[in-house]
Amino acid sequence: MGVVNATPDSFYQSGRSETPEHALARVDQLLAEGADIADIGGESSRPGAEPVADDAQIARVEPAVAHAVASGRLLVSVDTTSPRVAERMLARGASIVNDVSCLADPDLARVTARAGGTLVLMHTRGSLGSMSGFSEYPDDAYEDVVADVRREWCAARDRAVAAGLPFERVWLDPGIGFGKNAEQSFELLRRLGELRDLAVPVVVGVSRKSFIRAVDDVGPEERLGGTIAACLWSAARGASVLRVHDVRAVRQALSVTEALSPSPAESAHV
Repeated sequence: MGVVNATPDSFYQSGRSETPEHALARVDQLLAEGADIADIGGESSRPGAEPVADDAQIARVEPAVAHAVASGRLLVSVDTTSPRVAERMLARGASIVNDVSCLADPDLARVTARAGGTLVLMHTRGSLGSMSGFSEYPDDAYEDVVADVRREWCAARDRAVAAGLPFERVWLDPGIGFGKNAEQSFELLRRLGELRDLAVPVVVGVSRKSFIRAVDDVGPEERLGGTIAACLWSAARGASVLRVHDVRAVRQALSVTEALSPSPAESAHV
């Protein structure tokens, strides 16, 4: 899943699209780099970001959504917490809604269900604007971060199903960095395999995020190595979708890892 930030407000400078033309060029770049899904959003989810009105979101994302759909080679996801924006983009051919609010508004599930779409529910706590900073969260906020995330996400999933979405069309994103400090994010990644028995696709978004600073105190522009390492780790533990800015680099790393994996015959002799 390649990121298209159709907004001038993003934590990662190289991921911003200042104009609709930039967003279209970004979609073309994802196509060239081998993305399977384009995740297109018009509202930043960085800590302290200001909300963006529905009309402004639609104006930002609609050209890129139409362009990606017209390619015929990408599944299209709209990154929004707004039911109105989601409904408009689903009508334009998007098939996935990426909700970073953990279903703060159940209408988001209703419009997704009516369109026959899929909803990615990302775990978080509280509103995006209330997040105090990058990877800042109390150490004692979770009794067990994996168990607590699992329980809170399942409650949101149940609300989505009650709103009409089939169980299998609600995907899990554990929300690395959202309502979690760096150690809590690392713990979620270490124990990612414990979420596999939920029997839903797991979406992991680690791309250039601030939890990487816990091992190397650098800015987003210098976090590609940490991103790739976390992506390989997540894929090995059952992640179905990796949400990234650097599609080509991550795909290459996955391909090399696959090429190095033992063949069935070799595994039988281990």
